[in-house]
Amino acid sequence: MSTSTMKAVQVVEVGEPFVVGELPVPEPGPDQVRVRVRACGVCGGENIVRYGLLGVRLPRVPGHEIAGEVDAVGPGVITWKPGDRVGIGWHGGSCHVCDPCRRGDFTNCAEGRIVGVSYDGGYAEYVVAPQDALARIPDQLSYEEAGPLMCAGITTFNALRHCAAGPGDTVAVQGIGGLGHLAVQFADKMGFRTVAINRGRAKEDVSRRLGADEYIASDEGSAGEALAKLGGAVAVISTAGHSPSQADLLQGLAPNGRLVVIATGQDPIQVDPELLVFGRRALAGWYSGHAKDSEEAMAFAALKGIRPMVETHPLDDAENTFQNMGKARYRAVLLP
Repeated sequence: MSTSTMKAVQVVEVGEPFVVGELPVPEPGPDQVRVRVRACGVCGGENIVRYGLLGVRLPRVPGHEIAGEVDAVGPGVITWKPGDRVGIGWHGGSCHVCDPCRRGDFTNCAEGRIVGVSYDGGYAEYVVAPQDALARIPDQLSYEEAGPLMCAGITTFNALRHCAAGPGDTVAVQGIGGLGHLAVQFADKMGFRTVAINRGRAKEDVSRRLGADEYIASDEGSAGEALAKLGGAVAVISTAGHSPSQADLLQGLAPNGRLVVIATGQDPIQVDPELLVFGRRALAGWYSGHAKDSEEAMAFAALKGIRPMVETHPLDDAENTFQNMGKARYRAVLLP
């Protein structure tokens, strides 16, 4: 290493703005890899650290949409070598011995770690992570494009490929933002009849350019009723955490349809049980995925030309970028 310190952004006090400063460059231990961060997406999940949730210990470097290259490896690392282009997402490693891990369900590992919560994340020039948390980035993707795919991308891709819809089936995406603009692209390239749902008409044109076949403005009446008039959806992917809107969408499901929640609000979702019983509809959730899921999401994106729409900002501007991430079109990315 040419230097022993690095620039990093930390949460130091609960509820306070990010602090930019210098930290020692971390050294990888056994089975760990050090990555030179080239890009890190900005996600609302950073609020977990900002507000001291999930038992996080401060100070902590947030950031879990990381793209860069391997800089150094610790003892026992056999999969990665310096120079490899890699991403690190929300899921920060598994124990490999608990019951879910023994079944291959690594995402639900009983001791699963979260990048930027359990250990320092990607709002820095370097990050150290377990070797099983890394995903290989295809050559076709830039670091700026790969970063958001490590959270927004993998979550929407995974939810869609497990939603039980088949080619030609109607699938709706509620919320055309950082997650939704990727979900529309994935749904289109998976062969679904894709319906975009968003408040107002401002995002109709971009939704159709991204692959939406139909568009519903949710402020013009019940989005669920409008979806039902289109024949009902086999699946709805909810990327906007607004519980009343999510409850309304249940009536837009076709028989045996499924509402898949990947963004949560603060209030319970009020469900009409008759909608579930009559028609055998289901309300479900989906949670991110592990490193191999991330590799498959990126490989599919590279194959089919799916790309996040990003705005880039310097690491020094992390606080302002985080505060304004809802205004980004459609994903903000920090460049260390």
